[in-house]
Amino acid sequence: MDLIEQLRIFRRVTESGGFTAAAEQMGVPRPTVSLAIRQLESRLGTRLLHRTTRRVNVTPDGELLLERAAALVADSEELEQLFRPADQSLQGRLRVDLPSRIARRQVAPALPDFLTRYPGIELEIGSSDRLTDLVREGIDCALRVGEMEASSLVARPLGSIRLINCASPAYLDRHGVPRQPGDLVHHLAVNYISSASHRAAPWEWMADGARHVQPMPSRVAANNVETYIACSLAGMGLIQIPAFDVREHLEAGALVEVLPEWPAPSMPIQIVYPHRRHLSPRVRTFCHWLADIVTRECLERQVPADEA
Repeated sequence: MDLIEQLRIFRRVTESGGFTAAAEQMGVPRPTVSLAIRQLESRLGTRLLHRTTRRVNVTPDGELLLERAAALVADSEELEQLFRPADQSLQGRLRVDLPSRIARRQVAPALPDFLTRYPGIELEIGSSDRLTDLVREGIDCALRVGEMEASSLVARPLGSIRLINCASPAYLDRHGVPRQPGDLVHHLAVNYISSASHRAAPWEWMADGARHVQPMPSRVAANNVETYIACSLAGMGLIQIPAFDVREHLEAGALVEVLPEWPAPSMPIQIVYPHRRHLSPRVRTFCHWLADIVTRECLERQVPADEA
């Protein structure tokens, strides 16, 4: 095994926190990972990791190597790709994490074109509504919706997602149509449980340039967007949802927009990746492709001045 591959494995072990996790993320047997680390330590003549039964910790020499390994691996990948034919210039596995609805509705249908253009790339897509740890789980990049908390991640802002209020006709027949925020006290919501706080998100709206918040009574809550929408379709209450997520339900009449003058604040969306000085060409290419899809399918449309 060459030095660059040993360094690549070493970085993944330190990022994931263990040999087993690194092996799973790289798609190789665990003994291969163990052998690579032993060979690297023997080659360099120093111990790089302290092993325990639960986790590995980086030694001071390992920390020093880690600072140089990222640049060496990235430069090696770029050098290897420099003389390949255009259709073979991007190679390797990408691990990405996407919100479930965007993964299913926007990204998956467009993947055949991407994989045809880049036949050397293998994608592993995680799609859930939980907040993943990119470094610990070995994820190359992720799409995040909402305000970002302070972290070491690098964020590429893409724009804002417009949210709307809606409910099913069956619900509105039973409870009436709310005409203003004061009517909400007579209504039920399908509450959404945040994966970050594990609490129900309150109902929000903008009025006179200010953000207003009100907890809503609810008989059902969900921590997954698919379930959240399904409960509203079943007549369980009002929801606040990105407009693109329910476009077909609105067009079919299965959901009806309410309180259009009092929408929730728009939500920022960004591509994030671990804080690295070098990004591999395949990660940069995928991020650019993903940004195009999100911009086209999910973001608020900017109305030209002559249309306003």
